[in-house]
Amino acid sequence: MRLFLLTALTMVAFAANSVLNRLALASGEIEAGTFGTVRLIAGAVTLGALCLLRDGRLRLGGPGRAVAVAALVVYIYGFSAAYRALDAGLGALILFGTVQVTMFAGALRGGERPPAQKWIGAAVAAAGLVWLLWPGEGPQTSTLHGLAMVAAGAGWGVYSLVGRGAPDPLMGSAANFVLAAPIGLAIGLILEGGVGAISAFGLVLAVLSGAVTSGLGYALWYTVLPRLQASTAAVAQLSVPAIAIAGGWLVLGEALTAEAALAALIVLGGVALAVLAPRRP
Repeated sequence: MRLFLLTALTMVAFAANSVLNRLALASGEIEAGTFGTVRLIAGAVTLGALCLLRDGRLRLGGPGRAVAVAALVVYIYGFSAAYRALDAGLGALILFGTVQVTMFAGALRGGERPPAQKWIGAAVAAAGLVWLLWPGEGPQTSTLHGLAMVAAGAGWGVYSLVGRGAPDPLMGSAANFVLAAPIGLAIGLILEGGVGAISAFGLVLAVLSGAVTSGLGYALWYTVLPRLQASTAAVAQLSVPAIAIAGGWLVLGEALTAEAALAALIVLGGVALAVLAPRRP
């Protein structure tokens, strides 16, 4: 029961990132780039502090670090840019579906030969995403902002692939955030000509997203992940878009159309097919 509750809490934290980001941007409390920068800095401080408390040091080097940092920056700023227009649940769905498709492509590139069920699942999930994003068709999604979330999902997928074999995921994630924070700050200053409009409430939401639902959420995930079967961990993440949709409805008053709900079911169904496929010996 304790493992179940910790896993559920982690999924709520992941979904809360979408709700917090959308709440801050929809209400005009903060600019998208500034939200991303504050989130990065708050996450870096939290993860770095956890590593210092645990080990008394913070290691910034490691294989694949440059790729991981670049992918993290793409994820953070694509995520924030997308939530200028996307609903919280819809954004989480596009993000999650893209992450799975990206990791599937990465597995192919790495020489894996997935069974037919994984191919079918990936194709179904990709078809659902195309329907969500197709201009003038389907469930009225902003194509530009949807593509920003696709970029974020691709970034997070690459980030996950690079870090999949890390000997110390918490230390690696802390190093990535610490190195990405100044890069993100520079990008924000260049794109927005300085710190964008921000209120105290917007700042609190960004810090919560970075320090709590990202930093502590990732730390908690790394704690429970070794105790979960791979298939269980993958299926657990299917709940994130659903929780984000519920959070968007409760907190932001968002509602899905029937078409968007059907597209969501197609994406999630495809992902479920892929992650539940048996591994080849």
